[in-house]
This record gives sequence, structure tokens and C-alpha cells, in this order.
Amino acid sequence: MERKLTRRVYAGRLPIGGGAPISVQSMTNTSTHDAAATLAQVHELEKAGCDIVRLAIYDKACTDTIKAIKKETDIPLVADIHFDYRLALAAIEAGIDKLRINPGNIGSRAGVEKLVSAAGERRVPIRIGVNSGSLKDDMVQKYGHTPRAMAESALEHVMILEDMGFYDIVLSLKASDVPRTIEAYRYISQRVDYPLHLGVTEAGITYNGIIKSSIGIGCLLAEGIGDTIRVSLTDTPAEEVKAGIGILKALGLKQEGIEIISCPTCGRCNIDLISLASRLQEALSGIKSPIKLAVMGCVVNGPGEAKEADIGIAGGKGQVALFKKGSIVGTYPEQRAFEVIIKEIQEMMASGCFGDNTSL
Repeated sequence: MERKLTRRVYAGRLPIGGGAPISVQSMTNTSTHDAAATLAQVHELEKAGCDIVRLAIYDKACTDTIKAIKKETDIPLVADIHFDYRLALAAIEAGIDKLRINPGNIGSRAGVEKLVSAAGERRVPIRIGVNSGSLKDDMVQKYGHTPRAMAESALEHVMILEDMGFYDIVLSLKASDVPRTIEAYRYISQRVDYPLHLGVTEAGITYNGIIKSSIGIGCLLAEGIGDTIRVSLTDTPAEEVKAGIGILKALGLKQEGIEIISCPTCGRCNIDLISLASRLQEALSGIKSPIKLAVMGCVVNGPGEAKEADIGIAGGKGQVALFKKGSIVGTYPEQRAFEVIIKEIQEMMASGCFGDNTSL
């Protein structure tokens, strides 16, 4: 798919926009005062595949945690700050890589000018985050609770920064309502070339949140809109990252890690496919290089799908046929299916079939 070409900014060494790979973000939910717990969660997010981690910075003590984390990791950190531009200045001094603010509520114009000057000197980009639930009254009176109100609010904030000569800007326009989110991003995408941070805010608990986020984020990405994403879930941050990576992989925007193609099962299935696919997903989750594994329940679609995969099985009555690169290499009892697949993938990895950046 063709992506809209936006400006490029850098969060630390990570490029955002300008055709750079779409990055996945999440946010810690530990107390930012607790540097050890927050650092542990940052490492957990890194392990899950997160590209950017955001921290809530709500007082001066939080900026000490920024310093502690920067000593232990190179992952870009974003400071989420409201109401006090001095916290943003302290975060910049502590080495933050990116800011998330709202220029309209961060302080006086003089304060914003100080913030912009410091951010410009350090090349720290600023994300203007607009949420549908926190629009100013004048925007609501003029446009109602609409996508345009969200976009016009973002543009108003953009003008504040542009008037100060600052252009390292990222925009987000999030609502908990999926259609409103989609339309807001479409509207702003036609009017600016700044990188866009996609997300459906307050999407909900895991199951519903992933559905809403997949539709909202996925629809926009499929149209070429978006440069970085966060899946907002009422769950652990690592689950947000897994969901975000899953969205990118489903659209062919990220070629990394195991992809299991498995059928939905039916009355023709004579093996315990659900259990087998789940065990394989868990066992192979540490793989980084792209491997396509087909786990199919019967011979109707199984052989055809398995031929399209790097390796796969098609179930029979109490047994499975093993395919590698489209060719049958053996049949095995159902009870051995898991160990056989693991062993074959290990051997393929050892032979260099998938490169050398895999782990199992």
C-alpha cells in the first residue's frame, strides 16, 4: 500500500514519518516515582517489541526517573505532561526524547516560548495530543463534538508552535468512538504533512479494545495514513505492544516474528488443533525473523495453505502430515505434532533459512 509521505522527526535515534517504518508505542502504568519498577516495565516493553515508551510526568520527582532509565536503555522515551511547562523543561534537561503536550493548557505564551526554545535546541519533537473528550468549549460550540472540531483544535495548537518557528511536530486526534477517530485523522491528513500518531483512546478491556483499535488504526493504515501507533487497552502495557505489532503484521507493514496460519476448525477436524496452535504460539513467541507456520485441521484447505508457508502441518485422523516449503516431508502421530514442528523449525533456523536474528 502507498503511504502518505510526511515530514520526518526523530525521537532519539528513531525516525518517525518521512517513510520510516511505523513504530509501536506504549505507556508505563507504574508510579513514575518508582524508578526501579518503571525501568523494569520499560525493559518488559522492549522485550515485547515496543519502539517508543511514554511516561507520565506529573511532578519534578518524575524527571529523576527519566535520568535513571536513560542510563539503562536507549529506547526513546516520551514525557506526557499537562498544565506545567516547567515540567517539560525539566524533562528536556533530563534527556527526554519526545514530549506529549497540549500547547493550549501547558502555561502562558511566555512559558510555551521557553519550552519551544529548549525543545528546538535539543531537537526534541513535540506531539500535540487532542482527545475528543477534552475539547475547548469554543471548538465544541462552533463545530459540535465532531471530527472537524478535533482537527481544528489540533490545527490551532499547531499554529502556536509554528508561530514560534517550531516544526518538529507530531499530531494525534483520538476519540473512543471509532468512526469519529477515523474521520478526524482523514481530515487532518489532508491539511498538514506532519507525522500522525494513531490510536483509539480509552478503547476498553483487551478483547473489545483490540477490536476497536484494529478497526480504527487498521482502516487508516490501509489508506496510507499514520506513522506511529498505540493500542490503548485496559490491560498490561505489553499487551498493547503485542496488539500493535499484530495490526502491522496483518497489513504487511511489519515483517517480523512468527505468523501462524490456522483454520477455525470444523466437524472434519480430527486433531486437537486449538490446543496445538496455542502451544506453538506460546513456544515460538521469541522468534524475531519472519516465519510463516500453517497449522491446519484437515485435508480440505490444509495442504494448500501449508504449501504457502515455510513449514506447516495438515491434520488427519489421529495424525498429521508435515510440509516444508510446499513439500510433504513426513507423517507423524498427532501426539508428536508439537515436538516435530519445534524440532524442524530449530533445524531450519540453525541452517540459516531465516537469518541469524532468531531465538527459540
